[in-house]
Amino acid sequence: MAGNKAVVYKGTGRVGVEDIGYPDLVLRDGPGVNPLNVGRKCEHGVILKVVTTNICGSDQHMVRGRTTAPEGLVLGHEITGEVIEVGRDVEFMKKGDLVSVPFNIACGRCRSCREQKTHVCLNVNPDRPGSAYGYVDMGGWVGGQSEYVMVPYADFQLLKFPDKDKAMEKILDLTMLSDIFPTGFHGAVSAGVKPGSTVYIAGAGPVGLAAAHSAQLLGASVVIVGDLNPERLAQARSFGCETVDLSKHDNLGELIEHILGEPVVDCAVDCVGFEAHGHGPNHSEAPATVLNSIMTVTRVGGGLGIPGLYVTGDPGGIDADAQEGTLKIRFGLGWAKAHTFVTGQTPVMKYNHSLMMSILSGRAQIAKAVNATLISIDDAPKGYSEFDSGAAKKFVIDPHGSVR
Repeated sequence: MAGNKAVVYKGTGRVGVEDIGYPDLVLRDGPGVNPLNVGRKCEHGVILKVVTTNICGSDQHMVRGRTTAPEGLVLGHEITGEVIEVGRDVEFMKKGDLVSVPFNIACGRCRSCREQKTHVCLNVNPDRPGSAYGYVDMGGWVGGQSEYVMVPYADFQLLKFPDKDKAMEKILDLTMLSDIFPTGFHGAVSAGVKPGSTVYIAGAGPVGLAAAHSAQLLGASVVIVGDLNPERLAQARSFGCETVDLSKHDNLGELIEHILGEPVVDCAVDCVGFEAHGHGPNHSEAPATVLNSIMTVTRVGGGLGIPGLYVTGDPGGIDADAQEGTLKIRFGLGWAKAHTFVTGQTPVMKYNHSLMMSILSGRAQIAKAVNATLISIDDAPKGYSEFDSGAAKKFVIDPHGSVR
């Protein structure tokens, strides 16, 4: 049987590449696997030969030691692959199909799934609604930064590309369908972006850049991206965004006023999450900064999309409250301004087919927007290090060297 190289969390600040063994259609015991999930039979699943799998900022939270992730956890929830084995109960997926895997694991049978709320499936994680591959407290489903991976509920979950050869020509775009493109799009949609909107995007990492490109696709008149990293801000400008450098200035409203003539936008998207820093030359970690700042600069009656990750357990939090996800948010301000808040994981399946068609038609240029950068699986530790240092790149792992 073939081996299976995978990217594994080795403790704070460290990842390694190890052979974890070829997968089968059972969820075996291992690091992070919920005891109630051990031995779960998945004849409704498939084995994929992974074509591309991406490093995500959510992975970085774990690698930095900012979650309760156990050592040995196999990482990776952004997966695109070729079906090479199908379970007994799979009817519609065939060997050779090239597919995108939503990062949310969803059964397709529960009330949440039937209501398109696949991000909070009731049947895949014994701890709480919602699950994902290779992620802490998500049931223990094995991650896909690997050569091969098992994917359950294949008929329901997998998005098949209609033409395999054409898909491979655009694979660096299509690989973003598993997470960051739908996540950025969901942030923009839930904030209420529409033709003519002025939009502020907090964070110029890959999700922020995906949200900015999504806002453009939705017809925004001006998209402003804020960050502390000049290299990432330059990447945002490369596809037509306005930018504000928050490492130099601490008054976001004034910076927006210089661009728009008024200190407010129609809607805003938080693509930073719980490791947010304050603004200005002497900035330090202040986890409620982004939430409070976007309430300040969003007009009365506006919307806030919050796809940025917030957690219930952060061992590295700056105080006892932050360590359990309790933040000092100016909720009264949001209430007074009649803001709409949308939080949580993104229901990828709600968007991925439409975004696939936007890519295949040439309308969406998401790989260019996020600066997709191909690496081998053996170079994954280096990719994690560069990404953590602030590189303006979205690292795409090619485990088999199959991307031209």
